[in-house]
Amino acid sequence: MDIRKKSGKRTGALVGGALAVVAAGTIGALAVGGTDAGPAAQPALVGKVEPADLRQTDHLTVAAATEAAQAALAAASQDNQRVSVAVVDRDGNTIVLLRGDGAGPQSYESAERKAFTAVSWNAATSQLAERLDKTPHLADIPGTLFLGGGVPVATSGAPIAGIGVAGAPSGDLDEKYARAGVATLGD
Repeated sequence: MDIRKKSGKRTGALVGGALAVVAAGTIGALAVGGTDAGPAAQPALVGKVEPADLRQTDHLTVAAATEAAQAALAAASQDNQRVSVAVVDRDGNTIVLLRGDGAGPQSYESAERKAFTAVSWNAATSQLAERLDKTPHLADIPGTLFLGGGVPVATSGAPIAGIGVAGAPSGDLDEKYARAGVATLGD
């Protein structure tokens, strides 16, 4: 006896739908198992890249970035300042972020933005802040902060990282602590 005749069209649709799901699962299992996966099973094509088309860059290790951030935080602590310290890589990605005890809630984002700004222009943010008089639209660039407290870390003249400090009462103090972090990298 046919279930669809006795139970109606709904049951037939449910049974037919269930069979379709089982069939799809079987086909999917075959594709995953590798028996007939089609184009997806083909290896990715790899183009030949010439050595002249490659550039190697230097990066701080997490250990070095942490050491620099801790040195900056320690310098601020000696002056009884509550700051946050950020170390970013050449691309502006945060490597280390330390929020000192009692640092304000705005300080960690400001520290990251100062570090990003310093590495982006390979210059201390205090110097860049002076440029705003002539080119005020620099401040419109997303992620930047043109206040003292960010310094670049460079090797062979090229920026590889930035250290930003925020939370002290002045950008001069923030920059002093950021420079203390950079100084540890030369030891």
